[in-house]
Amino acid sequence: MTLRQTTILAAALLAAGAAHAVPTAVSGSANGLSWTAASTIVGVTSTATGAGGGDPRYFAPRSQYSGVATLIMDYGSAGQFICSGTLLPNQRSILTAAHCVSDGTNARPISTSVYFYTGSDPDNVTFNQPSFSYQVTNYAVNSAYTGRVIDQNDIAVLSLDNLVDWSVKSYELFGGDDLTGLDYNIAGYGGRSDTGGNVGANLGTGRLRQGDNRYEFRLGDPDFGGAWSDILDEPEAQIEYTYLADFDNGLPANDLACNIAVAGLGLPPSAKFCNTGRGASEVSSAGGDSGGPQFIDGKVSSVTSFGLSFGSAWGDVDGRLNSSFGEFNGFVPVSIHRDFINANAVPEPASYALAGLGLLAVGWSRRRQKRA
Repeated sequence: MTLRQTTILAAALLAAGAAHAVPTAVSGSANGLSWTAASTIVGVTSTATGAGGGDPRYFAPRSQYSGVATLIMDYGSAGQFICSGTLLPNQRSILTAAHCVSDGTNARPISTSVYFYTGSDPDNVTFNQPSFSYQVTNYAVNSAYTGRVIDQNDIAVLSLDNLVDWSVKSYELFGGDDLTGLDYNIAGYGGRSDTGGNVGANLGTGRLRQGDNRYEFRLGDPDFGGAWSDILDEPEAQIEYTYLADFDNGLPANDLACNIAVAGLGLPPSAKFCNTGRGASEVSSAGGDSGGPQFIDGKVSSVTSFGLSFGSAWGDVDGRLNSSFGEFNGFVPVSIHRDFINANAVPEPASYALAGLGLLAVGWSRRRQKRA
């Protein structure tokens, strides 16, 4: 391990997952450096409610985002938690993060309710009326998922008890493999902010927000020569296809990707690592956005997995794990999981047979009308 790698070993991890009412946190030290990890869409400006001065640029119109679902997991005495998910084209499967419904073992929630808001108020909490609600009947968690915070297999497909109403939009998978440098749009029901990235997430979950960012790189990018495996003390095979995106405010001092790549790992400055963001539309994920989608051209390119901070010395504007400027978001790409997703989102024969009969009946009716 090089000196540069040792210096940034104190990475603190934030599982963007189930926005716990009381965040869980752990701390420790390695090589003389202290770190903190916590399980806890924040924009450049406020993502609060309209009445609270929230910036409407982050509101999510139903015409585009009706298929982004709220997931409420009931873990009994441990409480209820919130995640986000995406409706797949079979109208009966939800793509989400494995850590929303699994700790890496066979344990699952007692129940999971899935909600799709059908109204037009951007400030409505989605599981309030009007909405469609469904129950999860099967949890397909990627068998390679370890339960670790940073794991490229943090992905799951949930089956619902009924077909989702056809008025709700579904989403196909993005066909590209390499996401490096690509712009994306992200949506989710996680924590929000009354100010923006300068203070991070300080408002509650349950209201859908969206915004933009850019994939910086994947942890197994050849430029790093395997350094991230040492930094995060995780096997290369478990993290190499995990993608990171930083939350920029336009200032080089808070450009985390550039700071880590250049000052931390000794790579030459380049546009690949050093850019100051997408302006006012740039957002970060927060607790409760876990499992939610990133979109490229309206198709799902990845799933929200975790947050990561290296502290104020490397660009975190306040040095705390709270979805503020200068932190990383981590994503699981769908490209390495297409077979898993497709295998677990197969149309259920009975449901589609009924749909086929319905179409047949319509066709027969029209034929009779023509003959009449």
